[in-house]
Amino acid sequence: MDINFEGKRILVTGAGRGIGRQLCIVLAKSSPNVKVVALSQTQANLDSLKAESPNIETVCADLGNWDETRKAVQSVLPIDLLVNNAAVASLQPVLETTPEAIDSSFNVNVKSVVNVTQVVAQNMKDRKVAGSIVNISSQASQAALKDHLVYCGTKGALDIMSKVMALELGPFNIRCNTVNPTVVLTDMGRLGWSDPEKAGPMLSKIPLGRFAEVDDVLGAIIFLLSDKSAMINGVTIPIDGGFLAC
Repeated sequence: MDINFEGKRILVTGAGRGIGRQLCIVLAKSSPNVKVVALSQTQANLDSLKAESPNIETVCADLGNWDETRKAVQSVLPIDLLVNNAAVASLQPVLETTPEAIDSSFNVNVKSVVNVTQVVAQNMKDRKVAGSIVNISSQASQAALKDHLVYCGTKGALDIMSKVMALELGPFNIRCNTVNPTVVLTDMGRLGWSDPEKAGPMLSKIPLGRFAEVDDVLGAIIFLLSDKSAMINGVTIPIDGGFLAC
């Protein structure tokens, strides 16, 4: 399938590491005149990304800061395609969950998505261009995971918010969908799930018997960004090897 982002400007949040970083690199190579804008709160990560892929534009902002984020996103407009990838995870048991964990997680995983989407979607609407927004959710939005009270809550919120975005932005030809991965073997994912005692119970619930590789997630994101998915709007796509099917 030939997917072309020629002439498009694509914003990816949480682009300093993991899925976001690799997505930026792949997108930057996808078409001669595509422009990828990578947003991260860590300048050092952006600097190393720029060194690896010099044609990527970078912008540093703390997504937990509403006004700072808004100004940063406004500074890189226009944007045609958006991936809200940034997220934090604070894992605590129900009876030990702190207000700080709730506030910080919802601030980044939920509130910042609204903030970035407002700026980008308003610009798309004003320019009367078709757009696509992909929000990175998780299998944790639809399945209870031990010690993931707040994380599950933020991703559940993100799923339904994405459907509302699809409903309200669809009339302007702006689509919004989510991808919902299982454990993804980024560098941090490999480190965090290298212990067989920890990984075993999760793997036993995945019919394909493995965790997701980064490329498994990138393929779905790129498809949803492209015009090959022009009639797909308001869906959640599990990338979980069948975890949610069981």
